[in-house]
Amino acid sequence: MQTIAIAGNLRTDLGKKATKAVRRNNDVPCVMYGGEENKHFSASAKAFRHLVYTPDFKIVEVTLDGKSYKAILKNVQFHPVSDSILHADFVELVPEKLVRVEVPIKIDGVAPGVKQGGALMLKMRRINIEATPENIVDKVSVDVSHVDLGQSVRVRDIKEMDGVTVLSALSNPIASVEVPRALRSAEASAEEAGAEGAEAGAEVAAEAAE
Repeated sequence: MQTIAIAGNLRTDLGKKATKAVRRNNDVPCVMYGGEENKHFSASAKAFRHLVYTPDFKIVEVTLDGKSYKAILKNVQFHPVSDSILHADFVELVPEKLVRVEVPIKIDGVAPGVKQGGALMLKMRRINIEATPENIVDKVSVDVSHVDLGQSVRVRDIKEMDGVTVLSALSNPIASVEVPRALRSAEASAEEAGAEGAEAGAEVAAEAAE
């Protein structure tokens, strides 16, 4: 499990003027909830570089006034024009307390359908799970080594993980092996040729019978 450290400064003035001052200082206003009390703080925008702009799931170690808290990044608000971070929400990880997180999906194996010329198409890249901090995983692996042409692997095909509950609908497709257009055309041509051959054979048989 990857962990990234963020050093923050507690905030007591939460007004608009104070918040604007935080942003002018190239800091991000933040809140961390889920523990005994909500904690409002600010942190350098640079600290978010390897947390926000990555597909990986990471645990955040937030340090406030010399005390560290384990947390996860729950939500980020971006400026509509500059794309700079306006605000960040964290959920504090409390031992034995269930938390819902979104983690990336990792595809394992090679689908037989791909070996036959099909294309593996991802329908989901991330998935929602629920677990205590002790059981949180940073990814969910999905095996596609049994998926043939035209078939899909779904949420229900995910192997059970101790202490982890998958929240997404079981019928949702995660990945599928689609038949390329060229391959469909070739199959259609072969079927058409077979049908024409059968028809010609039937005509020959009929003429012989006469």
